[in-house]
Amino acid sequence: MHLAGGNWPVGFCCVLSILRNSHCLALGLQFHSNKINPRPEQETGDKAVDGILLQASTVLLGNLYLVVFTPYWPVTVLILTWLAFDWKTPERGGRRFTCVRKWRLWKHYCNYFPLKLLKTHDISPSHNYILACHPHGLMSHACFGNFATDNADFTKIFPGITPYMLTLGAFFWVPFLREYIMSTGACSVSQSSMDFLLTQKGTGNMLVVVVGGLAECRYSLPGSSTLVLKNRCGFVRMALRHGVALIPAYAFGETDLYNQHIFTPGGFVNRFQKWFQRIVHIYPCAFYGRGFTKNSWGLLPYAQPVTTIVGEPLPLPKIENPSKDIVAKYHALYIEALRKLFDQHKTKFGISETQELVVV
Repeated sequence: MHLAGGNWPVGFCCVLSILRNSHCLALGLQFHSNKINPRPEQETGDKAVDGILLQASTVLLGNLYLVVFTPYWPVTVLILTWLAFDWKTPERGGRRFTCVRKWRLWKHYCNYFPLKLLKTHDISPSHNYILACHPHGLMSHACFGNFATDNADFTKIFPGITPYMLTLGAFFWVPFLREYIMSTGACSVSQSSMDFLLTQKGTGNMLVVVVGGLAECRYSLPGSSTLVLKNRCGFVRMALRHGVALIPAYAFGETDLYNQHIFTPGGFVNRFQKWFQRIVHIYPCAFYGRGFTKNSWGLLPYAQPVTTIVGEPLPLPKIENPSKDIVAKYHALYIEALRKLFDQHKTKFGISETQELVVV
């Protein structure tokens, strides 16, 4: 079963992604875009994110220093003991703290781009759901802001629904960082984690998965509408096993937050990218946005509006052991529903009527 989630750019970008995401979806540094005039909330967001970035860096580096370079081994033992004792929590519903999800920081974060969440249909809290969010983009900013915080009006738009962001299990291996990640409501994207959430947490749960995952980064170009979805069937199989509805969601503008340099096909760098992807399943992208000062470039996202449209739930029957043909059937129905959602709303966000959703 292939369940995608998370965001792990390579090298230095990988470290920045961890610090900025705090889980699968980038936390995102908030600075004035060189494309639009800065707003007051952006200026406040700049300072707030500086603080959270410094805090995350201190936790990670301080923990590393404590473990490797100091004689305080009892502290190290306590940390590792707690980690072992609490190891399964990310697969057992996590440890959500509403106060963290409502941090004022996240309000500035959502206002920076700004991020907006819209629904086309009401969702009943008497059922569970799997929401597939597209596209992944480079950092999945919209998915994080909409579903891992309570500052994009999620609870008002979907009353009675509890969102669970699902991300890579590796994020939960780091002491302290894992606590912060879980506090936003994030859980592991593993099969056992999804089984638990869909069977042991009652109803009204929405499992949010960024289906395209890392493989979609290479297609994240301004104006792009290419999704890695053709062979991503794990979320459909999971929905069938539990008889829960699939909900398509598309974040218009997610791919406009960064630029990406495309190397000559067949050239040395392009061959290296493909080789690296085959070996470690990560596509090393040469992306850039804006820098720390106005009219500069760097690794920070542009302040471009991103609107996530949540579509109509697609009901699925409960089939404990669905065959490949059954999975393929409902996978095709899901893609059809996603295309319909994209086509109905694309022109509202500057996408040509003739541009189609490309599935690879």
